Amino acid sequence: MKEILTSIISNLVDNKDEVEIKEIENEKTIVFEVKVAQSDMGKIIGRQGRIAKSIRTVVKAAGSKEHKKVSIEFIG
Repeated sequence: MKEILTSIISNLVDNKDEVEIKEIENEKTIVFEVKVAQSDMGKIIGRQGRIAKSIRTVVKAAGSKEHKKVSIEFIG
């Protein structure tokens, strides 16, 4: 799952070396904290949050295969 998220995020941003993804896993949940450069935050969120919502949908679908609840937090 982290590989999928890393691939999606790195293709959207200009500063690929500033992308940090931290994974916090519990028994039933996984939380990904995505940190990008401030100038790339708009590219990740998109207009009215559409890109962020799409990213969450893809990662949640991957998480459902492992029967885990997945959430993503975008940190500027």
